[in-house]
Amino acid sequence: MWHRLLTELQQGNTKAIARTISLVENEAPGHENFLENLNYDQHAHLIGITGPPGAGKSTIVDLLIGHFVNQNKKIAVLCVDPSSPFHLGALLGDRIRMSTWYNHPAVFIRSLATRGSLGGLHPRIIEITDILRTAGFDKIIIETVGVGQSEIEIAGLADTTVVILVPEAGDEIQTMKAGLMEIADIFVVNKADRPDADTFASNLRKMLLSSNLTPSEAIPIIKTTASQNDGIDDLAGSIDLHGSLPQKNKRKIYLLTEKAWHLLRNKRMQNFSKHKLKEILEEIMEKGNVNVYKLVASL
Repeated sequence: MWHRLLTELQQGNTKAIARTISLVENEAPGHENFLENLNYDQHAHLIGITGPPGAGKSTIVDLLIGHFVNQNKKIAVLCVDPSSPFHLGALLGDRIRMSTWYNHPAVFIRSLATRGSLGGLHPRIIEITDILRTAGFDKIIIETVGVGQSEIEIAGLADTTVVILVPEAGDEIQTMKAGLMEIADIFVVNKADRPDADTFASNLRKMLLSSNLTPSEAIPIIKTTASQNDGIDDLAGSIDLHGSLPQKNKRKIYLLTEKAWHLLRNKRMQNFSKHKLKEILEEIMEKGNVNVYKLVASL
């Protein structure tokens, strides 16, 4: 099964892509060996789209899909949504604004739940992006939940991180708090038709100037009005330009270290049964109080 899926994946078969992601998400038997044999294409450009809720991320992603499709690019979009506390599925589900593209042969869209992941991303996001790389996509867009500080994880994954803001009171402070100043490769001031948009963009530019960046490290600030498809070509051009530069994503090593640590921990723990641990605790508690630290040391 896995061999056939890999062959179909390399051919860009949409059903194979969807099924492979589901099997890896659910840790189906054989998925580890499958991942070890992936030979993914390094040319894919991973674009992270993040920012506060209501900033217009989904609308901008929808317009970027259209722009890249017109350039005959093959696009994959991962929409990372908050999880339902009951079934851990994606709470927002598939994005209505992107419904135009669901049957387009050059576009693959998948909604993913965070499943409680503290980083604001899906716990299998690295594996899923590698699957999409194997399928030969030119652009892989990851739209994150937009929950503030925990969004910083996207900077380790994406080749280009786009932070979308809107000119509303408090956003300057939130930008500083969330650490978005450090992760952004491109800033977007959306809803630029609002009267205070120019002031907001000017203040953002002053903040960047005071952050000791060299001229070569200057972060572009693009003004867009997504509702009117205004500024999207400039944004897409800035994304392409950044993607063509030599990548020096030092943050990626930290993300991969965390991933490797997580996988090693799971490997070391695979012979431990939570059910068996519960039985041991029940036996100990019948005899009196339990010292969980002694129990862990004994195991």
